[in-house]
Amino acid sequence: MQYLRSLLLCLSIAAMSLAGCAANTVQYGDAGSAKPLSTEFGSSDLQQIAESMVDSLVTFPPVVELTGQRRPVLTVDKVKNKTMQHIDTESVTDSIRAKLIKTGKFRFIDRTTDDAAIEEIRTQQESGLVNKKTAVNFGQQIGAEFLLTSNFSEIRQQAGSVTDVYYKFTMSLKNLKTGILEWSDEKEIRKVLNRSMFGG
Repeated sequence: MQYLRSLLLCLSIAAMSLAGCAANTVQYGDAGSAKPLSTEFGSSDLQQIAESMVDSLVTFPPVVELTGQRRPVLTVDKVKNKTMQHIDTESVTDSIRAKLIKTGKFRFIDRTTDDAAIEEIRTQQESGLVNKKTAVNFGQQIGAEFLLTSNFSEIRQQAGSVTDVYYKFTMSLKNLKTGILEWSDEKEIRKVLNRSMFGG
């Protein structure tokens, strides 16, 4: 009798383990899917913002004229996060810069790699390992003509079972020589969550 109970217990544990394993599956999703899973900032929001901002900038008539004959040099400032969420603003910045580079209309200066660049130039100049004819000298880099800045903010409201979150992403292009704001635009995203009375 005891043996039978032990056998049944072992079979029950094995069945539960198999059921638990069968419930967990991993599959590829659509990286471009716009279906929101929550009111939090997500990957589809990032894609919408990057595409909207880049399209607006490159089709703005004065910018079209400016980039018609040459590729202006831009530096991109890190997105300023004014929301209550922890957002990887570096990823947002990188996505916007990557999309702008793909347009072929601009050249970019990446200040995030300055420390590594300084170390490399110092090695070329001082280590004795690099031919002086090919070594890069300090003070030869091109200065940026324009500065691209961005702000990301949110307004969150809740009434009963409804949560309403409004996001606003603002981007501006500043002429570093004249101080003139050459272009600015914003992208708005609103997410509304209706909690089911029975869903908890």
